[in-house]
Amino acid sequence: MAYTTIKKPSDYFNTKLYTGNGSTQSITGVGFQPDLVWGKIRNDTRKHNMYDVIRGVQQRIVPNDTVAEDTVPGVTSFDSDGFTVGAETDMNQNTNTFVSWNWKANGAGSSNTDGSVTASLSANATAGFSISTFTTPASGTFTVGHGLGVAPKFIIYRPVTSSGWQIGHDSIGWTKAVFFDTQSEQTSTAFGNTAPTTSVWTGNVANVGANASSFAYCFAEKQGYSKFGSYTGNGNADGTFVYTGFKPAFVIGKATSGTENWFMNDNKRLGYNDKNYRLYPNLSNAEATDINMDILSNGFKLNSTNTNSNGSGTTYIYMAFAEEPLVGDNPATAR
Repeated sequence: MAYTTIKKPSDYFNTKLYTGNGSTQSITGVGFQPDLVWGKIRNDTRKHNMYDVIRGVQQRIVPNDTVAEDTVPGVTSFDSDGFTVGAETDMNQNTNTFVSWNWKANGAGSSNTDGSVTASLSANATAGFSISTFTTPASGTFTVGHGLGVAPKFIIYRPVTSSGWQIGHDSIGWTKAVFFDTQSEQTSTAFGNTAPTTSVWTGNVANVGANASSFAYCFAEKQGYSKFGSYTGNGNADGTFVYTGFKPAFVIGKATSGTENWFMNDNKRLGYNDKNYRLYPNLSNAEATDINMDILSNGFKLNSTNTNSNGSGTTYIYMAFAEEPLVGDNPATAR
């Protein structure tokens, strides 16, 4: 059975729902000062938005597009119990409903020279999450320090200029990548055909451009708190069960073949089985209210024939974070 040294997973990851007011408001109740905020309007077709402490407030990157980073009053400050939003419709349109997914790294961070390029790094080794910014070299491969002390299993990186996303996952190996902006898995040199080590990960200028101001999010697995794995769909409404060793608070996944959409589910929208609403990291769509997943005390179970998450014989990769550990001071229960 799984256990964790993180007794309260919501100290490091939490989903927060709120309603926009079209002006400015403080979103509280996250439980910590987030260093990465990923937000999406739920009931309308608008962009996903990512803000992090290293790139800075109001510096938006859009997961479902390849557009360059822009400056908008989305997240205007990272606060002790959440964040403040300004009059940006993608994060605060009046009367509309929103979801934010929030991760804790290590604040403003510091310089890291473990790799061949110097990074500005905010790393939380306890929770297995780090944020870095760096400039790529003129050519060839390069390495970047991640500060986690163990090899990450899931890495997202790209330049802040107009460019595609490069996403690596340990379950597909580091000679391949998946993308938010291109739905199919592709053989790729994005990670230099090199697995991450306990100190650095490898990138490739050929995939992201020379002398490019760039950023990365690195995730390492922590037993009882986070899980990065794969499963095979069965194409049946009585779908595949995926053991994580904890009750998930958040699951994001993608088929490793074909042109299927990503999917993302959490424990707050609506927050009970069997109505776990779904959003798509690669699309601006409003949330889908058809069911595709039950969240259980020790993992998640697919309950739809939808090929985005449970195609027969299709392999899927996923990233999951815990609401509660399976064992410990507060044992998890199904909903």
